[in-house]
Amino acid sequence: MSQFSRFAPVPQKVTKKSSTGKIYVDYKDVDLLRRLMTPNGKIQGRKRTGLNARDQRMAAAAIRRARFMALLPYTSATM
Repeated sequence: MSQFSRFAPVPQKVTKKSSTGKIYVDYKDVDLLRRLMTPNGKIQGRKRTGLNARDQRMAAAAIRRARFMALLPYTSATM
């Protein structure tokens, strides 16, 4: 058998489900949004975050909204 595993470990989902079962990403939850960003401040892709397309769009919109409201920095120079 090979020394290395063929597949990387599955990352945990970072979004939250509401009582109705829908996933919601809040722009005020800065800790959650920072986990969806790189250390440089870029939004991570779906492959890295493990989100589906709709949830990734919601997360990106929440990050953009938080940046506009000055809850998150645009670049790492201000982190």
